[in-house]
Amino acid sequence: MKRKLIVALAAAAALMVGAVRAQAGDIIDEWASVKQPSAPALKPVTVDPKTTALLMLDFLPSFYCSDDPRCVATLPAMKKLLAEARAHGAPVIFSVAGKFGRADVLKDVAPSGDEPVVKSHADKFVHTDLEKILKDKGIQTVIVNGTAANGAVLYTGSGAALRDMKVIVPVDGLSAKDLYAEQLTVWQLAHGPGFGKQITVTRSDMIKF
Repeated sequence: MKRKLIVALAAAAALMVGAVRAQAGDIIDEWASVKQPSAPALKPVTVDPKTTALLMLDFLPSFYCSDDPRCVATLPAMKKLLAEARAHGAPVIFSVAGKFGRADVLKDVAPSGDEPVVKSHADKFVHTDLEKILKDKGIQTVIVNGTAANGAVLYTGSGAALRDMKVIVPVDGLSAKDLYAEQLTVWQLAHGPGFGKQITVTRSDMIKF
């Protein structure tokens, strides 16, 4: 009798689990019901130019930036931030990708003098000497800007945070082909497990050197 009761209870539990799973579905089933989270709060930040580097990622021609209105719209603010960083002696590091090189960076935000340029795909730490450059300069904080937000900004920003650096992300310095990609990037950087606490979301005019 006891054995039959245990078997019956186990069967009932299995049915309940199956029912819950069937009701919950998966993320594709529930895609349309996902509630949009609140936007992260933008915070003012003061940085030490001696230990802070400005990363200018993939401000390039063609589909990277010059053919993308959202990226073009970031250039005035990024030109100003770049001038501020240089004026205060903060190191500036650029990145390129694909067929492009140093000379292809858009002229409004182009490298000057011996400012380093690294070349990689989404994560600019992969197959480059970016980490060494930052360590050699004693960098503890990086300001990450560029396109695509859900590529270079997301993966280089989170990569820096996972390397124990503080990361500052000005929302007016990132862009993607659509708004959702930008939103995804900002949310993930602000809330990412194991690295979100290292990241400050801000706007370029809220950064003080």
